[in-house]
Amino acid sequence: MKQIGFYNLADEELVDPKKYLEESCKPKCVKPLLEYQACVKRIQSDESGHKHCTGQYFDYWACIDKCVAPKLFSKLK
Repeated sequence: MKQIGFYNLADEELVDPKKYLEESCKPKCVKPLLEYQACVKRIQSDESGHKHCTGQYFDYWACIDKCVAPKLFSKLK
């Protein structure tokens, strides 16, 4: 099945452009990803359950969302 833009030619179904755009934006968000991964590594030994990396996780996805939003909304009709 060949894909052109966000359409599949075989069955003419829409492909979710957000997933495609998220993948294309991930290389631009390496710093927040590395910060999240470092946090996860740092707290692996925590057995209390009090430590978490929620802030770093949301920072990473905020970066991706900021990159995706202008591209995504320009595709919507």
